[in-house]
Amino acid sequence: MDNIRITKQFSFETGHALYGYDGKCKNVHGHSYKLFVTVIGKPISDNTNVKFGMVIDFGDLKRIVKEEIVDLFDHATVFNKNTPHLELAKELQNRGHHVILVDYQPTSEMMVIDFAKKIKDRLPNHINLHSIKLQETDTSCAEWYASEN
Repeated sequence: MDNIRITKQFSFETGHALYGYDGKCKNVHGHSYKLFVTVIGKPISDNTNVKFGMVIDFGDLKRIVKEEIVDLFDHATVFNKNTPHLELAKELQNRGHHVILVDYQPTSEMMVIDFAKKIKDRLPNHINLHSIKLQETDTSCAEWYASEN
């Protein structure tokens, strides 16, 4: 049977700041992210399987991405834990804000690398992550492809 790609789209709001950056993004700001997750596999050919004809149930893919990314990053502020933003992060956390500390500069480029690892680790063995696209604004996005990594 042929390999088929399926894609599920997600949306979440996240704030961040880029320490050491020479533009406006050094300031704390946020984005309405759109995340497109594409997986590839063969549709289930066993007609006794309740998921017959599916590569993966869209609901199963949704659960994985929501648990690993959307529920964590939505309405959070992300900082690189290896920068002076750590003081600001601690102050925000002390005031009840949802803060995520990562070990990378929280750019869209680095976030898709992080997201790819998290999603790949949760997919069933017969399904492969094909690509991820993270749209930061209407005109800007970062993409990750398994074939290139």
